[in-house]
Amino acid sequence: MTVKVVRPLRTRDRDSVDVLIVGAGPVGLTMANILGGHGVRTRVIDSRSELIDYPRGVGLDDESLRGFQGIGLAEGILPHTVPNQIMRFVNGKGGMIAEIAPTGEPFGWPRRNGFVQPLVDAELLKGLERYEKVDVQWSRRLESFSENSGGIAATVEDEGGGMSVVEARYLIGCDGGRSATRHLMGASFDGTTSSTRWLVIDVRNDPLGAPNIYVGADPKRPYVSVSIAHGIRRFEFMVLPGESDERAEDPEFVQAMLAPFVPNTSDLDIIRQRVYTHHSRIAGAFRKGRVFLAGDAAHLMPVWQGQGYNSGIRDAVNLGWKLAAVINGVAEDALLDTYDVERRGHASAMIDLSTRVGKIISPTNRTVALARDLVFGALSNVPALKRYIMEMRFKPMPRYERGAVVHGPGTDARTSPVGRLFIQPKVDTRLREDVRLDDVLGPWFAIASWNNDPVTLLGPEQFEVWKRLGAQFISFRPNTQLNWPDQDHPDVEIVGDRSGALKAWFDEHEESTLFLRPDRCVAGACIAQNTASLSRSLTTALSLTTGVRHAPSALLPLAQPTA
Repeated sequence: MTVKVVRPLRTRDRDSVDVLIVGAGPVGLTMANILGGHGVRTRVIDSRSELIDYPRGVGLDDESLRGFQGIGLAEGILPHTVPNQIMRFVNGKGGMIAEIAPTGEPFGWPRRNGFVQPLVDAELLKGLERYEKVDVQWSRRLESFSENSGGIAATVEDEGGGMSVVEARYLIGCDGGRSATRHLMGASFDGTTSSTRWLVIDVRNDPLGAPNIYVGADPKRPYVSVSIAHGIRRFEFMVLPGESDERAEDPEFVQAMLAPFVPNTSDLDIIRQRVYTHHSRIAGAFRKGRVFLAGDAAHLMPVWQGQGYNSGIRDAVNLGWKLAAVINGVAEDALLDTYDVERRGHASAMIDLSTRVGKIISPTNRTVALARDLVFGALSNVPALKRYIMEMRFKPMPRYERGAVVHGPGTDARTSPVGRLFIQPKVDTRLREDVRLDDVLGPWFAIASWNNDPVTLLGPEQFEVWKRLGAQFISFRPNTQLNWPDQDHPDVEIVGDRSGALKAWFDEHEESTLFLRPDRCVAGACIAQNTASLSRSLTTALSLTTGVRHAPSALLPLAQPTA
Protein backbone atom coordinates (compact mmCIF):
# COMPACT_ATOMS: atom_id res chain seq x y z
CA MET A 1 0.00 0.00 0.00
CA THR A 2 1.32 3.44 -0.94
CA VAL A 3 1.13 6.06 1.78
CA LYS A 4 0.51 9.58 0.57
CA VAL A 5 2.53 12.16 2.48
CA VAL A 6 1.39 15.77 2.33
CA ARG A 7 2.85 18.95 3.77
CA PRO A 8 0.67 20.41 6.54
CA LEU A 9 -1.13 23.67 5.87
CA ARG A 10 0.33 26.90 7.18
CA THR A 11 -1.31 30.30 7.48
CA ARG A 12 0.65 31.74 4.56
CA ASP A 13 -0.68 28.94 2.35
CA ARG A 14 -4.03 30.70 2.30
CA ASP A 15 -5.05 33.37 -0.19
CA SER A 16 -8.35 34.69 -1.47
CA VAL A 17 -10.08 35.50 -4.75
CA ASP A 18 -13.63 36.31 -5.77
CA VAL A 19 -14.02 33.28 -8.05
CA LEU A 20 -12.05 30.04 -8.20
CA ILE A 21 -12.44 28.19 -11.51
CA VAL A 22 -11.47 24.53 -11.63
CA GLY A 23 -10.43 23.56 -15.16
CA ALA A 24 -8.46 25.54 -17.75
CA GLY A 25 -10.37 24.24 -20.74
CA PRO A 26 -12.39 26.45 -23.10
CA VAL A 27 -15.26 26.94 -20.66
CA GLY A 28 -13.08 27.88 -17.70
CA LEU A 29 -10.91 30.19 -19.81
CA THR A 30 -13.94 31.90 -21.37
CA MET A 31 -15.47 32.38 -17.92
CA ALA A 32 -12.20 33.86 -16.64
CA ASN A 33 -12.06 36.30 -19.57
CA ILE A 34 -15.60 37.49 -18.85
CA LEU A 35 -14.90 37.94 -15.15
CA GLY A 36 -11.55 39.58 -15.80
CA GLY A 37 -13.22 42.09 -18.10
CA HIS A 38 -15.40 43.20 -15.17
CA GLY A 39 -12.58 43.46 -12.66
CA VAL A 40 -13.41 40.27 -10.74
CA ARG A 41 -10.49 38.65 -8.90
CA THR A 42 -10.33 35.23 -10.52
CA ARG A 43 -8.06 32.19 -10.31
CA VAL A 44 -8.08 29.24 -12.68
CA ILE A 45 -6.49 25.97 -11.57
CA ASP A 46 -5.95 22.82 -13.61
CA SER A 47 -4.50 19.41 -12.76
CA ARG A 48 -2.65 19.33 -16.08
CA SER A 49 0.71 21.01 -16.58
CA GLU A 50 -0.38 22.87 -19.74
CA LEU A 51 -3.16 23.17 -22.32
CA ILE A 52 -4.13 20.02 -24.19
CA ASP A 53 -2.28 20.21 -27.50
CA TYR A 54 -4.40 17.90 -29.69
CA PRO A 55 -7.76 18.50 -31.39
CA ARG A 56 -10.91 17.62 -29.46
CA GLY A 57 -13.97 19.66 -30.44
CA VAL A 58 -14.04 20.44 -34.17
CA GLY A 59 -17.22 22.51 -34.60
CA LEU A 60 -17.71 26.13 -33.54
CA ASP A 61 -21.07 27.86 -33.98
CA ASP A 62 -22.15 31.48 -34.33
CA GLU A 63 -23.23 31.79 -30.72
CA SER A 64 -19.75 30.84 -29.49
CA LEU A 65 -18.08 33.26 -31.89
CA ARG A 66 -20.42 35.97 -30.64
CA GLY A 67 -19.37 35.11 -27.10
CA PHE A 68 -15.70 35.36 -28.08
CA GLN A 69 -16.46 38.71 -29.72
CA GLY A 70 -17.90 39.85 -26.40
CA ILE A 71 -14.58 39.21 -24.65
CA GLY A 72 -12.59 40.87 -27.42
CA LEU A 73 -10.97 37.71 -28.80
CA ALA A 74 -12.92 36.81 -31.94
CA GLU A 75 -10.43 38.33 -34.37
CA GLY A 76 -7.58 36.31 -32.86
CA ILE A 77 -9.63 33.13 -33.06
CA LEU A 78 -10.84 33.50 -36.67
CA PRO A 79 -7.52 32.39 -38.26
CA HIS A 80 -8.04 28.97 -36.68
CA THR A 81 -11.51 28.43 -38.20
CA VAL A 82 -13.11 27.21 -41.43
CA PRO A 83 -16.25 29.37 -41.91
CA ASN A 84 -19.52 28.13 -43.43
CA GLN A 85 -18.55 24.49 -43.23
CA ILE A 86 -21.06 22.23 -44.97
CA MET A 87 -22.09 18.90 -43.43
CA ARG A 88 -23.14 16.25 -45.95
CA PHE A 89 -24.75 12.98 -44.93
CA VAL A 90 -24.09 10.17 -47.40
CA ASN A 91 -25.37 6.59 -47.53
CA GLY A 92 -23.40 3.39 -48.00
CA LYS A 93 -23.13 4.01 -51.74
CA GLY A 94 -21.88 7.56 -51.33
CA GLY A 95 -25.19 9.14 -52.34
CA MET A 96 -26.16 12.27 -50.41
CA ILE A 97 -29.21 11.83 -48.20
CA ALA A 98 -29.11 15.24 -46.45
CA GLU A 99 -27.07 18.42 -46.35
CA ILE A 100 -26.66 21.12 -43.70
CA ALA A 101 -25.38 24.32 -45.28
CA PRO A 102 -26.75 27.43 -43.54
CA THR A 103 -25.75 30.71 -45.16
CA GLY A 104 -27.46 33.32 -42.97
CA GLU A 105 -25.60 35.16 -40.18
CA PRO A 106 -28.36 36.48 -37.89
CA PHE A 107 -25.98 36.75 -34.94
CA GLY A 108 -23.15 38.32 -36.90
CA TRP A 109 -21.08 35.19 -37.58
CA PRO A 110 -21.25 32.04 -39.75
CA ARG A 111 -23.55 29.37 -38.32
CA ARG A 112 -21.06 26.50 -38.71
CA ASN A 113 -17.27 26.70 -38.44
CA GLY A 114 -14.57 24.06 -38.33
CA PHE A 115 -11.79 24.94 -35.88
CA VAL A 116 -8.61 23.73 -34.21
CA GLN A 117 -9.46 23.64 -30.52
CA PRO A 118 -5.91 23.77 -29.05
CA LEU A 119 -5.14 26.96 -30.99
CA VAL A 120 -8.45 28.57 -30.00
CA ASP A 121 -7.88 27.57 -26.37
CA ALA A 122 -4.43 29.17 -26.58
CA GLU A 123 -6.05 32.46 -27.68
CA LEU A 124 -8.41 32.28 -24.71
CA LEU A 125 -5.47 31.68 -22.38
CA LYS A 126 -3.46 34.52 -23.91
CA GLY A 127 -6.46 36.81 -23.48
CA LEU A 128 -6.13 36.50 -19.71
CA GLU A 129 -2.80 38.36 -19.88
CA ARG A 130 -4.89 41.54 -20.15
CA TYR A 131 -6.15 41.25 -16.58
CA GLU A 132 -4.04 41.81 -13.49
CA LYS A 133 -6.74 40.28 -11.31
CA VAL A 134 -6.78 36.94 -13.15
CA ASP A 135 -4.17 34.20 -12.80
CA VAL A 136 -3.85 30.60 -13.99
CA GLN A 137 -2.09 27.92 -11.95
CA TRP A 138 -1.17 24.60 -13.54
CA SER A 139 -0.56 21.24 -11.84
CA ARG A 140 -3.10 22.10 -9.16
CA ARG A 141 -5.84 19.64 -8.22
CA LEU A 142 -8.97 20.39 -6.23
CA GLU A 143 -8.81 18.09 -3.21
CA SER A 144 -11.85 19.25 -1.22
CA PHE A 145 -13.86 22.31 -0.28
CA SER A 146 -16.05 23.55 2.52
CA GLU A 147 -18.66 26.28 2.45
CA ASN A 148 -19.81 28.84 4.95
CA SER A 149 -21.95 31.97 4.77
CA GLY A 150 -19.03 34.03 3.53
CA GLY A 151 -17.71 31.78 0.81
CA ILE A 152 -15.73 28.66 -0.10
CA ALA A 153 -12.50 27.32 1.36
CA ALA A 154 -10.96 25.06 -1.30
CA THR A 155 -8.05 22.77 -0.51
CA VAL A 156 -5.75 22.53 -3.51
CA GLU A 157 -2.93 20.00 -4.01
CA ASP A 158 0.11 20.82 -6.14
CA GLU A 159 2.19 18.33 -8.13
CA GLY A 160 4.61 17.85 -5.21
CA GLY A 161 1.84 16.86 -2.82
CA GLY A 162 1.78 20.20 -1.02
CA MET A 163 -1.54 21.58 0.10
CA SER A 164 -2.85 25.14 0.12
CA VAL A 165 -6.22 26.74 0.76
CA VAL A 166 -7.88 29.18 -1.62
CA GLU A 167 -10.73 31.17 -0.17
CA ALA A 168 -13.28 32.31 -2.76
CA ARG A 169 -16.73 33.78 -2.80
CA TYR A 170 -17.74 31.31 -5.52
CA LEU A 171 -16.35 28.10 -7.01
CA ILE A 172 -17.02 26.99 -10.60
CA GLY A 173 -16.33 23.43 -11.75
CA CYS A 174 -15.34 23.46 -15.42
CA ASP A 175 -13.36 20.25 -15.00
CA GLY A 176 -14.92 17.94 -17.58
CA GLY A 177 -17.08 14.86 -17.65
CA ARG A 178 -15.23 13.25 -14.74
CA SER A 179 -15.56 16.44 -12.72
CA ALA A 180 -14.08 16.32 -9.24
CA THR A 181 -16.14 19.40 -8.43
CA ARG A 182 -19.38 17.62 -9.32
CA HIS A 183 -18.35 14.62 -7.22
CA LEU A 184 -17.47 16.77 -4.21
CA MET A 185 -20.65 18.78 -4.71
CA GLY A 186 -22.69 15.57 -4.50
CA ALA A 187 -24.62 16.16 -7.72
CA SER A 188 -25.93 13.24 -9.74
CA PHE A 189 -25.02 12.78 -13.42
CA ASP A 190 -28.19 11.41 -14.94
CA GLY A 191 -28.54 9.83 -18.36
CA THR A 192 -26.96 7.07 -20.40
CA THR A 193 -23.68 6.02 -21.96
CA SER A 194 -23.87 4.47 -25.40
CA SER A 195 -22.56 0.95 -25.84
CA THR A 196 -21.26 2.01 -29.25
CA ARG A 197 -17.59 2.98 -29.47
CA TRP A 198 -15.87 5.16 -32.05
CA LEU A 199 -12.26 5.25 -33.18
CA VAL A 200 -11.12 8.87 -33.67
CA ILE A 201 -8.04 9.53 -35.82
CA ASP A 202 -6.56 13.03 -36.28
CA VAL A 203 -4.14 13.50 -39.19
CA ARG A 204 -1.82 16.38 -40.12
CA ASN A 205 -1.24 17.32 -43.77
CA ASP A 206 -4.80 16.48 -44.77
CA PRO A 207 -4.54 13.65 -47.32
CA LEU A 208 -7.88 14.60 -48.91
CA GLY A 209 -8.00 18.39 -48.75
CA ALA A 210 -11.79 18.67 -49.24
CA PRO A 211 -13.10 21.59 -47.13
CA ASN A 212 -16.24 20.17 -45.53
CA ILE A 213 -17.68 17.37 -43.38
CA TYR A 214 -18.94 14.01 -44.60
CA VAL A 215 -20.99 11.79 -42.32
CA GLY A 216 -21.09 8.30 -43.74
CA ALA A 217 -24.35 6.61 -42.73
CA ASP A 218 -22.98 3.31 -44.04
CA PRO A 219 -24.56 0.28 -42.33
CA LYS A 220 -21.35 -1.71 -42.91
CA ARG A 221 -19.45 0.76 -40.72
CA PRO A 222 -20.64 4.34 -40.12
CA TYR A 223 -17.88 6.93 -40.38
CA VAL A 224 -17.13 10.67 -40.33
CA SER A 225 -14.55 12.69 -42.27
CA VAL A 226 -13.99 16.28 -41.10
CA SER A 227 -11.76 19.01 -42.50
CA ILE A 228 -10.23 21.15 -39.75
CA ALA A 229 -8.19 24.33 -40.18
CA HIS A 230 -4.44 24.31 -40.85
CA GLY A 231 -4.42 21.08 -42.83
CA ILE A 232 -5.80 18.76 -40.14
CA ARG A 233 -8.41 16.09 -40.90
CA ARG A 234 -10.38 13.98 -38.47
CA PHE A 235 -11.69 10.52 -39.29
CA GLU A 236 -14.11 8.68 -37.03
CA PHE A 237 -15.16 5.03 -37.46
CA MET A 238 -17.65 2.97 -35.50
CA VAL A 239 -16.00 0.12 -33.62
CA LEU A 240 -18.22 -2.90 -34.22
CA PRO A 241 -19.21 -5.51 -31.63
CA GLY A 242 -16.44 -8.05 -31.22
CA GLU A 243 -13.69 -5.51 -31.95
CA SER A 244 -11.80 -4.68 -28.76
CA ASP A 245 -10.41 -1.26 -27.93
CA GLU A 246 -6.91 -2.69 -28.19
CA ARG A 247 -7.66 -4.02 -31.66
CA ALA A 248 -9.19 -0.71 -32.76
CA GLU A 249 -6.04 1.19 -31.78
CA ASP A 250 -3.68 -1.24 -33.51
CA PRO A 251 -1.83 0.43 -36.45
CA GLU A 252 -2.94 -2.28 -38.88
CA PHE A 253 -6.58 -1.76 -37.94
CA VAL A 254 -6.20 2.01 -38.29
CA GLN A 255 -4.73 1.61 -41.78
CA ALA A 256 -7.53 -0.77 -42.76
CA MET A 257 -10.11 1.84 -41.69
CA LEU A 258 -8.41 4.60 -43.67
CA ALA A 259 -7.68 2.54 -46.80
CA PRO A 260 -11.05 3.20 -48.54
CA PHE A 261 -10.47 6.96 -48.23
CA VAL A 262 -6.71 7.52 -48.44
CA PRO A 263 -4.58 6.27 -51.35
CA ASN A 264 -1.45 5.72 -49.27
CA THR A 265 -2.16 4.89 -45.63
CA SER A 266 1.51 4.30 -44.79
CA ASP A 267 2.38 7.94 -45.51
CA LEU A 268 0.21 9.68 -42.91
CA ASP A 269 1.22 12.00 -40.09
CA ILE A 270 -1.15 10.83 -37.37
CA ILE A 271 -1.53 13.22 -34.45
CA ARG A 272 -3.35 10.72 -32.28
CA GLN A 273 -5.87 7.90 -32.30
CA ARG A 274 -8.25 7.01 -29.53
CA VAL A 275 -11.45 5.06 -28.84
CA TYR A 276 -14.38 7.06 -27.47
CA THR A 277 -17.84 6.33 -26.20
CA HIS A 278 -20.71 8.81 -26.42
CA HIS A 279 -22.54 10.03 -23.34
CA SER A 280 -25.95 11.66 -22.90
CA ARG A 281 -25.86 12.98 -19.35
CA ILE A 282 -26.82 16.03 -17.33
CA ALA A 283 -26.03 16.98 -13.73
CA GLY A 284 -28.86 16.90 -11.21
CA ALA A 285 -27.99 20.48 -10.23
CA PHE A 286 -25.88 23.18 -11.89
CA ARG A 287 -25.72 25.10 -8.60
CA LYS A 288 -25.44 24.14 -4.98
CA GLY A 289 -24.87 27.07 -2.65
CA ARG A 290 -21.73 28.86 -3.82
CA VAL A 291 -20.64 26.08 -6.18
CA PHE A 292 -21.51 25.90 -9.89
CA LEU A 293 -20.96 23.43 -12.72
CA ALA A 294 -20.39 24.40 -16.35
CA GLY A 295 -19.47 22.69 -19.61
CA ASP A 296 -18.88 18.93 -19.62
CA ALA A 297 -18.98 18.93 -15.83
CA ALA A 298 -22.67 19.90 -16.12
CA HIS A 299 -23.67 18.02 -19.29
CA LEU A 300 -22.30 15.58 -21.86
CA MET A 301 -23.73 14.91 -25.32
CA PRO A 302 -22.86 12.89 -28.42
CA VAL A 303 -20.73 14.65 -31.00
CA TRP A 304 -23.15 14.57 -33.94
CA GLN A 305 -24.14 18.21 -33.88
CA GLY A 306 -20.84 19.53 -32.54
CA GLN A 307 -22.65 21.11 -29.60
CA GLY A 308 -20.69 19.86 -26.59
CA TYR A 309 -18.08 22.61 -26.89
CA ASN A 310 -20.63 25.25 -27.84
CA SER A 311 -22.98 24.36 -25.00
CA GLY A 312 -20.12 24.92 -22.57
CA ILE A 313 -19.40 28.36 -24.03
CA ARG A 314 -23.11 29.19 -23.63
CA ASP A 315 -22.79 28.24 -19.95
CA ALA A 316 -19.87 30.62 -19.50
CA VAL A 317 -21.60 33.49 -21.31
CA ASN A 318 -24.77 32.98 -19.25
CA LEU A 319 -23.13 32.63 -15.83
CA GLY A 320 -20.21 35.01 -16.29
CA TRP A 321 -22.14 38.29 -16.38
CA LYS A 322 -24.37 37.20 -13.52
CA LEU A 323 -21.40 36.46 -11.27
CA ALA A 324 -19.84 39.80 -12.22
CA ALA A 325 -23.10 41.59 -11.37
CA VAL A 326 -23.37 39.96 -7.94
CA ILE A 327 -19.70 40.33 -7.02
CA ASN A 328 -19.64 43.99 -8.10
CA GLY A 329 -22.71 44.72 -5.99
CA VAL A 330 -25.08 45.31 -8.89
CA ALA A 331 -27.38 42.36 -8.14
CA GLU A 332 -28.39 40.14 -5.27
CA ASP A 333 -27.28 36.52 -5.05
CA ALA A 334 -30.75 35.38 -6.21
CA LEU A 335 -29.77 36.31 -9.77
CA LEU A 336 -27.40 33.32 -9.78
CA ASP A 337 -30.32 30.91 -9.35
CA THR A 338 -31.41 31.81 -12.89
CA TYR A 339 -28.31 30.08 -14.32
CA ASP A 340 -29.68 26.57 -13.73
CA VAL A 341 -33.20 27.69 -14.62
CA GLU A 342 -32.09 29.04 -18.00
CA ARG A 343 -29.34 26.66 -19.07
CA ARG A 344 -30.79 23.30 -18.06
CA GLY A 345 -33.63 23.18 -20.58
CA HIS A 346 -31.48 24.18 -23.54
CA ALA A 347 -28.66 21.80 -22.60
CA SER A 348 -31.21 18.97 -22.34
CA ALA A 349 -32.62 19.87 -25.75
CA MET A 350 -29.14 19.75 -27.28
CA ILE A 351 -28.45 16.37 -25.67
CA ASP A 352 -31.71 15.01 -27.08
CA LEU A 353 -31.00 16.38 -30.56
CA SER A 354 -27.47 14.99 -30.64
CA THR A 355 -28.68 11.61 -29.40
CA ARG A 356 -31.42 11.44 -32.06
CA VAL A 357 -29.05 12.38 -34.87
CA GLY A 358 -26.65 9.64 -33.74
CA LYS A 359 -29.43 7.06 -33.90
CA ILE A 360 -30.36 8.21 -37.40
CA ILE A 361 -26.90 7.97 -38.91
CA SER A 362 -25.46 4.93 -37.14
CA PRO A 363 -27.77 1.93 -37.66
CA THR A 364 -25.87 -1.14 -38.85
CA ASN A 365 -29.04 -2.98 -39.85
CA ARG A 366 -29.28 -2.71 -43.65
CA THR A 367 -33.08 -2.72 -43.71
CA VAL A 368 -33.28 0.09 -41.17
CA ALA A 369 -30.62 2.05 -43.06
CA LEU A 370 -32.48 1.62 -46.37
CA ALA A 371 -35.73 2.84 -44.83
CA ARG A 372 -33.92 5.89 -43.46
CA ASP A 373 -32.42 6.65 -46.87
CA LEU A 374 -35.84 6.46 -48.50
CA VAL A 375 -37.38 8.77 -45.91
CA PHE A 376 -34.66 11.39 -46.27
CA GLY A 377 -34.78 11.08 -50.04
CA ALA A 378 -38.48 11.89 -49.93
CA LEU A 379 -37.90 14.81 -47.56
CA SER A 380 -35.30 16.30 -49.91
CA ASN A 381 -37.98 16.56 -52.59
CA VAL A 382 -40.06 18.88 -50.41
CA PRO A 383 -38.46 22.36 -50.65
CA ALA A 384 -39.68 23.57 -47.27
CA LEU A 385 -38.37 20.48 -45.48
CA LYS A 386 -35.11 20.60 -47.39
CA ARG A 387 -34.59 24.23 -46.29
CA TYR A 388 -35.52 23.27 -42.72
CA ILE A 389 -32.62 20.81 -42.65
CA MET A 390 -30.16 22.79 -44.76
CA GLU A 391 -30.57 26.00 -42.75
CA MET A 392 -30.35 24.21 -39.38
CA ARG A 393 -33.83 25.34 -38.34
CA PHE A 394 -34.07 22.14 -36.30
CA LYS A 395 -31.34 23.39 -33.94
CA PRO A 396 -32.89 24.37 -30.58
CA MET A 397 -32.18 28.01 -29.85
CA PRO A 398 -32.01 29.37 -26.31
CA ARG A 399 -35.43 30.63 -25.28
CA TYR A 400 -35.99 31.37 -21.61
CA GLU A 401 -39.51 31.11 -20.26
CA ARG A 402 -38.26 31.72 -16.72
CA GLY A 403 -35.16 33.25 -15.18
CA ALA A 404 -33.71 36.72 -15.63
CA VAL A 405 -36.47 37.77 -18.03
CA VAL A 406 -39.91 39.37 -17.87
CA HIS A 407 -42.70 38.17 -20.13
CA GLY A 408 -45.46 40.76 -20.30
CA PRO A 409 -49.12 39.90 -19.74
CA GLY A 410 -50.70 38.26 -22.74
CA THR A 411 -47.33 37.62 -24.38
CA ASP A 412 -47.49 35.27 -27.36
CA ALA A 413 -44.55 32.88 -26.94
CA ARG A 414 -44.53 32.18 -30.69
CA THR A 415 -43.71 35.76 -31.61
CA SER A 416 -42.32 37.40 -28.47
CA PRO A 417 -38.59 38.20 -28.58
CA VAL A 418 -38.27 37.94 -24.78
CA GLY A 419 -35.88 35.23 -23.66
CA ARG A 420 -34.30 34.98 -27.11
CA LEU A 421 -31.01 36.22 -28.51
CA PHE A 422 -31.21 39.52 -30.33
CA ILE A 423 -29.84 39.77 -33.85
CA GLN A 424 -26.45 41.30 -34.62
CA PRO A 425 -26.31 43.06 -37.99
CA LYS A 426 -23.64 45.47 -39.16
CA VAL A 427 -24.55 49.07 -38.25
CA ASP A 428 -23.23 52.63 -38.54
CA THR A 429 -22.71 55.24 -35.86
CA ARG A 430 -21.67 58.84 -36.29
CA LEU A 431 -18.07 57.87 -35.67
CA ARG A 432 -17.87 54.35 -37.12
CA GLU A 433 -19.16 52.56 -40.18
CA ASP A 434 -19.95 48.91 -40.84
CA VAL A 435 -19.42 47.64 -37.28
CA ARG A 436 -21.06 44.69 -35.57
CA LEU A 437 -23.88 45.78 -33.29
CA ASP A 438 -22.46 44.22 -30.11
CA ASP A 439 -19.34 46.35 -30.48
CA VAL A 440 -21.61 49.39 -30.16
CA LEU A 441 -23.75 47.99 -27.34
CA GLY A 442 -20.71 47.31 -25.16
CA PRO A 443 -20.18 44.55 -22.56
CA TRP A 444 -23.07 45.35 -20.21
CA PHE A 445 -26.82 46.07 -20.24
CA ALA A 446 -28.30 48.06 -23.10
CA ILE A 447 -31.72 49.67 -23.53
CA ALA A 448 -32.60 50.21 -27.17
CA SER A 449 -35.59 51.72 -28.96
CA TRP A 450 -36.55 51.91 -32.59
CA ASN A 451 -37.05 55.46 -33.83
CA ASN A 452 -37.37 56.80 -30.27
CA ASP A 453 -35.24 58.23 -27.48
CA PRO A 454 -35.05 55.54 -24.74
CA VAL A 455 -34.17 58.14 -22.10
CA THR A 456 -37.45 59.97 -22.68
CA LEU A 457 -39.37 56.68 -22.69
CA LEU A 458 -37.83 55.59 -19.38
CA GLY A 459 -38.56 58.85 -17.61
CA PRO A 460 -36.18 60.56 -15.16
CA GLU A 461 -36.46 58.03 -12.32
CA GLN A 462 -35.89 54.86 -14.34
CA PHE A 463 -33.24 56.50 -16.50
CA GLU A 464 -31.23 57.30 -13.38
CA VAL A 465 -31.60 53.69 -12.18
CA TRP A 466 -30.14 52.23 -15.37
CA LYS A 467 -27.49 54.94 -15.63
CA ARG A 468 -26.26 54.03 -12.13
CA LEU A 469 -26.19 50.38 -13.26
CA GLY A 470 -23.91 51.31 -16.16
CA ALA A 471 -26.37 50.57 -18.99
CA GLN A 472 -25.89 51.80 -22.53
CA PHE A 473 -28.77 53.71 -24.15
CA ILE A 474 -29.35 53.15 -27.87
CA SER A 475 -31.63 54.74 -30.45
CA PHE A 476 -31.98 52.71 -33.65
CA ARG A 477 -32.77 54.80 -36.71
CA PRO A 478 -32.86 54.41 -40.48
CA ASN A 479 -29.48 55.41 -41.87
CA THR A 480 -31.12 58.41 -43.52
CA GLN A 481 -31.69 59.87 -40.02
CA LEU A 482 -28.32 58.93 -38.56
CA ASN A 483 -26.88 62.46 -38.52
CA TRP A 484 -30.04 64.42 -37.69
CA PRO A 485 -29.20 65.97 -34.27
CA ASP A 486 -32.41 67.63 -33.09
CA GLN A 487 -33.53 64.77 -30.80
CA ASP A 488 -30.11 63.93 -29.37
CA HIS A 489 -29.59 63.19 -25.69
CA PRO A 490 -25.96 63.16 -24.50
CA ASP A 491 -26.34 59.67 -22.98
CA VAL A 492 -27.87 58.08 -26.10
CA GLU A 493 -25.84 56.42 -28.84
CA ILE A 494 -27.44 56.91 -32.25
CA VAL A 495 -27.21 53.76 -34.39
CA GLY A 496 -27.97 53.71 -38.09
CA ASP A 497 -29.66 50.67 -39.62
CA ARG A 498 -27.06 50.14 -42.32
CA SER A 499 -28.53 47.02 -43.96
CA GLY A 500 -32.22 47.36 -43.05
CA ALA A 501 -31.99 44.27 -40.83
CA LEU A 502 -33.07 46.17 -37.73
CA LYS A 503 -36.15 47.65 -39.40
CA ALA A 504 -37.05 44.20 -40.71
CA TRP A 505 -36.74 42.79 -37.17
CA PHE A 506 -38.94 45.47 -35.61
CA ASP A 507 -41.37 45.10 -38.48
CA GLU A 508 -41.95 41.49 -37.36
CA HIS A 509 -42.47 42.40 -33.69
CA GLU A 510 -44.90 44.81 -32.08
CA GLU A 511 -42.37 45.56 -29.32
CA SER A 512 -40.21 48.61 -30.08
CA THR A 513 -38.19 48.97 -26.85
CA LEU A 514 -35.74 46.25 -25.79
CA PHE A 515 -33.85 45.63 -22.57
CA LEU A 516 -30.78 43.61 -23.59
CA ARG A 517 -28.73 41.61 -21.12
CA PRO A 518 -24.92 41.42 -21.37
CA ASP A 519 -25.28 38.02 -23.08
CA ARG A 520 -27.49 39.73 -25.72
CA CYS A 521 -30.61 37.90 -24.61
CA VAL A 522 -33.74 40.07 -24.62
CA ALA A 523 -34.61 40.43 -20.93
CA GLY A 524 -37.79 42.38 -21.66
CA ALA A 525 -39.57 44.05 -24.56
CA CYS A 526 -42.58 46.30 -24.88
CA ILE A 527 -44.27 48.99 -26.94
CA ALA A 528 -42.76 52.43 -26.39
CA GLN A 529 -45.35 53.73 -23.93
CA ASN A 530 -44.82 50.82 -21.49
CA THR A 531 -41.04 51.27 -21.19
CA ALA A 532 -40.96 52.72 -17.66
CA SER A 533 -43.37 50.13 -16.29
CA LEU A 534 -41.37 47.25 -17.77
CA SER A 535 -38.17 48.78 -16.41
CA ARG A 536 -39.49 48.58 -12.86
CA SER A 537 -40.50 44.94 -13.33
CA LEU A 538 -37.08 44.05 -14.73
CA THR A 539 -35.05 45.48 -11.88
CA THR A 540 -37.03 43.15 -9.60
CA ALA A 541 -36.78 40.10 -11.87
CA LEU A 542 -33.02 40.54 -12.27
CA SER A 543 -32.52 41.12 -8.52
CA LEU A 544 -30.74 44.37 -9.37
CA THR A 545 -29.45 46.61 -6.58
CA THR A 546 -30.62 49.88 -8.03
CA GLY A 547 -28.93 52.13 -5.49
CA VAL A 548 -25.41 50.97 -6.30
CA ARG A 549 -23.40 52.58 -9.05
CA HIS A 550 -21.57 50.21 -11.36
CA ALA A 551 -19.07 51.23 -13.99
CA PRO A 552 -18.22 48.03 -15.88
CA SER A 553 -14.62 47.72 -16.97
CA ALA A 554 -14.07 48.19 -20.68
CA LEU A 555 -12.69 45.02 -22.19
CA LEU A 556 -9.04 45.61 -22.94
CA PRO A 557 -7.37 44.81 -26.27
CA LEU A 558 -5.73 41.42 -26.54
CA ALA A 559 -2.21 41.55 -25.18
CA GLN A 560 0.37 41.37 -27.93
CA PRO A 561 2.98 38.59 -27.74
CA THR A 562 6.41 39.71 -26.68
CA ALA A 563 9.30 39.36 -29.08
